[in-house]
Amino acid sequence: MDHDSAARITAALRSWARTAPPGSRLPSTRALVKQHGASPITVQKALRRLTAEGLVETRPGVGAFTRATVTARPPDFGWQTAALGAPRTRGGELSSTQRTSAPDAIQLHSGYPARELLPERLVRAALTRAARTEAAVTRTPTAGLPELQAWFVGQVAEATPTGLAPPSPRDALVVAGSQSGLSSIFRALVGPGQPLVIESPSYWGAILAAEQAGVVLVPVPSGPSGPDPEEVERAFALTGARAFYAQPNFANPTGAQWSPDTGRAILDIVRARNAFLVEDDWAHDLGIDTDPAPLVGHDGDGHVVYLRSLTKSVSPALRVAAVIARGPARERLLADRAAETMYVSGVLQAAALDVVTQPGWSTHLRAMRNQLRARRDLLVQSVRDGAPTVHLQQLPPGGLNLWARLPEGTDVSDLVRECELRDLVVAPGGEWFPAEPTGPFVRLNYSGADPARFPEAGRILGEALSAAVSES
Repeated sequence: MDHDSAARITAALRSWARTAPPGSRLPSTRALVKQHGASPITVQKALRRLTAEGLVETRPGVGAFTRATVTARPPDFGWQTAALGAPRTRGGELSSTQRTSAPDAIQLHSGYPARELLPERLVRAALTRAARTEAAVTRTPTAGLPELQAWFVGQVAEATPTGLAPPSPRDALVVAGSQSGLSSIFRALVGPGQPLVIESPSYWGAILAAEQAGVVLVPVPSGPSGPDPEEVERAFALTGARAFYAQPNFANPTGAQWSPDTGRAILDIVRARNAFLVEDDWAHDLGIDTDPAPLVGHDGDGHVVYLRSLTKSVSPALRVAAVIARGPARERLLADRAAETMYVSGVLQAAALDVVTQPGWSTHLRAMRNQLRARRDLLVQSVRDGAPTVHLQQLPPGGLNLWARLPEGTDVSDLVRECELRDLVVAPGGEWFPAEPTGPFVRLNYSGADPARFPEAGRILGEALSAAVSES
């Protein structure tokens, strides 16, 4: 009751104070108590609220008065234009995959699996145990926890043919997520002004990290089976590049997986060119119809710089990944990581290691695989039923996304806007191209929440496409 009375008195005095001349004296506390039938404590509470709002000032021994309204000067950030200069990269906005949207919208734009696809129980228990260890109060080695380094290398060793020595645990550097690893690789191993061969389309985060590092992108077309090795060889020959960034397994956004022949041919090219293959194995745990076959296991001389993250399969809250590199490349990367972050939180490393070494980890991966297959197939059928003019490039054998080509001439921006007006959020495909897009595309994530709404999403996509075409 006191709370309601204070709010009522505050509202009445606020209305009076905003119309009274500056410096007008408010009625005394005794008068306000009588006028509003409230206690002195309630009146004082209302006066304190008005004082906090800047409408009233109190003068001890004199009373309370209305304050003059001061119009705040808008901040002037114009000086930063000259201080910062022109941006080094083409875009300063968040990726469409990182946008927030209305909670009741169908969200097919995100790059992360829904919460119910993650091993939440394992993660919570692991964080609790890690917080009780010395990792909570000690500094970890710059290269990472030795046990976690060994685990990442052990995963690679499983794919290493007999007779070829796998990397050693020392070759693994634990980093704070794959994006951090990409930034270090492009800075330390490529460098500003130097060419980097890259698939097109390719992961937008890699494109951004390369541009931030001042790297010159050299796109090569990549289809459902990966890039044509002859195109890769041509790009190396024309530019003198010393590195090729690629996602051989379940590429983002297309879902493409290289054939064994393509992988061997690309490895032969980088060896002949004394170059690096930056192998981003982001979806290692997200196979559906096939398993990943990392190329790093077929490289014994340090040509492959391998990157693997646990963010998508464990939890986005555990930003833990590893870069595996050999020789002087490893030392350069270690120096870059030490300069940028010094080390990755020991608690996060310990928790990540705990999760992936639990007996329940393999059970989780099997369940996740089945759920991803069901969601993928449902979204594919929903798009085919609701938007039959949309062409799906392929049925991805793994990953999280469908790569959908729209009818020729479709304005992708108009389509995305029309979808959003109907509470469907999709990601425009343009940001996955390091050069001009080769057609109108959208990326659809099938791992988000509420797959029961996929048929509705397909219908909305078809309606929005019709609306966007009619407006154009």
